[in-house]
Amino acid sequence: MREVVFLRKNAKKWEEFESVLSKNSGYNPDKLSELYAELTNDLAYAQSQYPNSKTERYLNELSIKVHDSIHKTRKENFSRFITFWSYELPALYASKQKELLYAFLVFMTAIAIGWLSQTYDNSFARVILGDRYVNMTLTNIENGDPLAVYKSARKMNMFFGITYNNIRVSFNAFIMGLLTAFGTGYFLLINGVMVGCFLNFFNNEGLLYEAIRVIMIHGTIELSAIVIAGAAGFVLGNSFLFPGTLSRTASMVKAAKEGVKMIIGLVPLFIAAGFLESFVTRLTEMPDWSSWAIISLSAAYIIIYFVLLPQHIGYTQKQLHYAKT
Repeated sequence: MREVVFLRKNAKKWEEFESVLSKNSGYNPDKLSELYAELTNDLAYAQSQYPNSKTERYLNELSIKVHDSIHKTRKENFSRFITFWSYELPALYASKQKELLYAFLVFMTAIAIGWLSQTYDNSFARVILGDRYVNMTLTNIENGDPLAVYKSARKMNMFFGITYNNIRVSFNAFIMGLLTAFGTGYFLLINGVMVGCFLNFFNNEGLLYEAIRVIMIHGTIELSAIVIAGAAGFVLGNSFLFPGTLSRTASMVKAAKEGVKMIIGLVPLFIAAGFLESFVTRLTEMPDWSSWAIISLSAAYIIIYFVLLPQHIGYTQKQLHYAKT
């Protein structure tokens, strides 16, 4: 659909939104939420069909005003909470699938680099993981409990410490985007190299399967959070390198808001990863099937919520607008 036709078809609806906002007349917040959902569909269409156009900027500004109006006119209730997690957030991730893919590829490449580095230099683990950790792990292996490190702290203390650390690491991956996408790329690189080196270290001891079976109980979610936070960092970094028709300041402000929202989507992952690492990973003697069940369910959640559901919402939005033409 040509942009001028799109404007003509929807101008009256958008004028209604502006009228509601200007009058501030206590408009039914539930109805306003329905209008907001429709507006986000229009915004998503404009972003895909008319990127960096005046239409996209207008709809983005209008959606922010409508969103703010909803929050000013009523308390957040449970249905609003459900809408945010089931629609708004996946809709945002629908427009960031490219950044998610890039972050994943960088992280996996870094893991391969870490693996190969440890393969050709057996002392590499001491450089990356530190002598203390390597010596401790070797002692645990000799004692027949190679992953005893996960049993060394009290459960609740470990939970709060790990959850805080997960938040810190993910926030750093995002904020490194201020150094452009290369900043976040470097952060993903050093963390991926560490993971690859770690895995090969256990592989050299004949314990790769055991390490994956135990560590990925929490690592599936934890490492996914790093990749997703890296995608948020790419969004922020690319806004400076490729501002489009916006000024670099306006582009970065917009990207920062989107990135923060993407990080908010990781809150359940921070908590889940912290809980699993503190209370479940330490159960190294649990049956293999239970470990792989947790790993599989975690992977399924990540794939469904951050990839498949956003893609479905994005496809539905496009089909809805095509149906209007």
